[in-house]
Amino acid sequence: MIAEDPAVRSECVQVAAASLIGVGNAFRGDDSLGLVVAHKMASMGLHGIRIVEANGDGASLMLTWQDMDRVLIVDAMKLGSPIGTIHRIDASKNEIPAGWFTYSSHAFGVGQAIEMARQLHQLPRSVIVYGMEGGHFGFGTSLSIPLKENLPVLIRMIFSELNSWKGS
Repeated sequence: MIAEDPAVRSECVQVAAASLIGVGNAFRGDDSLGLVVAHKMASMGLHGIRIVEANGDGASLMLTWQDMDRVLIVDAMKLGSPIGTIHRIDASKNEIPAGWFTYSSHAFGVGQAIEMARQLHQLPRSVIVYGMEGGHFGFGTSLSIPLKENLPVLIRMIFSELNSWKGS
């Protein structure tokens, strides 16, 4: 029986323990960043990482990472930095600054979900958030040029981070 094979059980535990969550809206320009990253990372065949696409609703995010040990979240943000600037925060050790993710169409979005989960002691052991400064959040289905140009850098950073999780 397959379920009794220890290698299969081990693999299932590994897959269930780590996720990359790409957050966004495919029809809102730069807000599609997290979804674009999720698609690219999925095509790389990352072994042991569950790839999830999410719309950014905080309650849904909390359910998505409910049984996760490690989570890496990718989303567009608008902090006032130059468009295409990459931001990284270890949300398991640092609070999400109040101004992050405030443009979201959700009243309860990524930042609020992380902080609520922290208060409820339901935050995964490791939560890393990568964001890229967006400029166009209106209707449209493509990223702005600065995000497209910096996307390979963001992908390399995320790939490196996920690889660092192996064996730790």
